[in-house]
Amino acid sequence: MSTTSLLPVTGADLRVPLVQGGSTRYVNLDYAASAPALESVTAHVQQLLPSYASVHRGAGYASQVCTAAYETARADVAQFVGARPDDVVVFTRNTTDALNLLASAVPGEVLFLDVEHHANLLPWQRGAHRVVEAAATAAATVARVDAALASRPVALVAVTGASNVTGELTPLVSLAEVAHRHGARLAVDAAQLVPHRRVDVAALGIDYVAFSGHKLYAPFGAGALVGRRDWLDAAPPYLAGGGAVRSVELDEVRWADAPARHEGGTPNVLGVAALAAACRTFAALPGGAVESHERALLALLVDGLDQIPDITVHRIWPDADAVGIVSFSVARYDCAAVAAYLSAERGIGVRDGRFCAHPLLARLGVPAGAVRASLGVGSSLDDVDRLLDALWHLVSRGPSWAYSSVDGRCVPSPETRPLPEWLGGSLLGDGAAAPCETQELALLAS
Repeated sequence: MSTTSLLPVTGADLRVPLVQGGSTRYVNLDYAASAPALESVTAHVQQLLPSYASVHRGAGYASQVCTAAYETARADVAQFVGARPDDVVVFTRNTTDALNLLASAVPGEVLFLDVEHHANLLPWQRGAHRVVEAAATAAATVARVDAALASRPVALVAVTGASNVTGELTPLVSLAEVAHRHGARLAVDAAQLVPHRRVDVAALGIDYVAFSGHKLYAPFGAGALVGRRDWLDAAPPYLAGGGAVRSVELDEVRWADAPARHEGGTPNVLGVAALAAACRTFAALPGGAVESHERALLALLVDGLDQIPDITVHRIWPDADAVGIVSFSVARYDCAAVAAYLSAERGIGVRDGRFCAHPLLARLGVPAGAVRASLGVGSSLDDVDRLLDALWHLVSRGPSWAYSSVDGRCVPSPETRPLPEWLGGSLLGDGAAAPCETQELALLAS
């Protein structure tokens, strides 16, 4: 059984203050929102920083170093996701950016499911689109997509690889087969997939994959869209500007082919280098290492939650495997209040709310939101135990601190935790005084 972290992450020894006084080791169970940097990523960025300069067309040695780092990163990312020889890697800001870029290139209608993150829902709403409601099982959902495509073909089927709410894996191989049989391509939002499972787009039959560095332990502002070249070469430039052109006259432009066509302006070389470093670190792990580490911790977490009274774990399908993401509700307690209690009194970071997946939360019967705990390569058995112990205490004894609503957030009242000295002030601003319109918010929901 895996009881310790799998890979070292920057900030693993972070200590945070508690409202009741003292401090504790921070338990990060919010990997699905933004993962900390791998130590290997931090080291690579620090190594590159002294040579930081503009990329492409620079004659200076530092510029040539950065250009080499940037273009080498493109090959590393392609290899990491098993790209085909003729696929193109376009660097973006994040998954949302990558999918918006793809949306500008799709030559026809797009079909997606009703369980998507907003990043894989909102971009398609701007054009011709159809929504398929997920069925009660993953297998039945594939059948629904098959029937929808048989009734009217589309250009693209866009699905999530792993749900950011429940962690459940979408049956990508089956969906790729169905999409291709009906003449469509398959795009996968892999933001929550690539940190947890090996992805091989060629083997899986994926035509386009989008993911973010900040979820892959490279939180320096880069992402990628990897996939077939023809649509991207034919699409209008995603960001018109320098670097995206072959030549410019006052009334005429000759645009470059992808990837340069969609990477106008000075690129985020540090973010791209960080993303590539994370890809290399993950690729060097033994096959199944991340999955094995995560499965052990996930089983303990789910089993532990099932044993705590008044906690409900939310799922979409009973027949789907899942990565280390669990969303749950605590009876009688608002999700924001649960998260505030865990942070303020226990030093545990989780996510609460609707996770940029409003239709899915409504479908799951929790339109106001839920609590999400997410595991990563830096997670340990002690992290899971800390969360379960804190939740047992909450349901059996309740919180030991008062909480208020401040600007729509649930916060301790009073808030006694200071910000780090280098930042100054408190978590509620200077003086830590709540606004005059603050209303007392009981942890017990109405």
